[in-house]
Amino acid sequence: MTGLLVVLGAAVGAPLRYAVASTLDGRLHDRLHAGTLAVNVVGSFLLGLFSALSLSDSGAALLMTGFCGGFTTYSAFAVQTHDLGPRVGAAYAGATVVLALAACALGFWVGQA
Repeated sequence: MTGLLVVLGAAVGAPLRYAVASTLDGRLHDRLHAGTLAVNVVGSFLLGLFSALSLSDSGAALLMTGFCGGFTTYSAFAVQTHDLGPRVGAAYAGATVVLALAACALGFWVGQA
């Protein structure tokens, strides 16, 4: 049953990631991949929030592993960071990590309130 919950969450998260990332990147004609940055930061916020809510095992499988795992993307982040070159790519990677960790902490704080 847990595997099905993960699949269900990912089946919602992954297409939503594609829609958000491609819409933002398309509208902004963005060389800095704002869509990927946005989904990773929002996903990190949600992961922090869900962590603070102490979900059941089923809820964690559905929302944290499935949805957040499908919604966020490491592979696109890695490829896009590499494509930006050493200087801009390093700045993009650093900004992504800092923003994602801050969003996760904020989500946890909101969930605790």
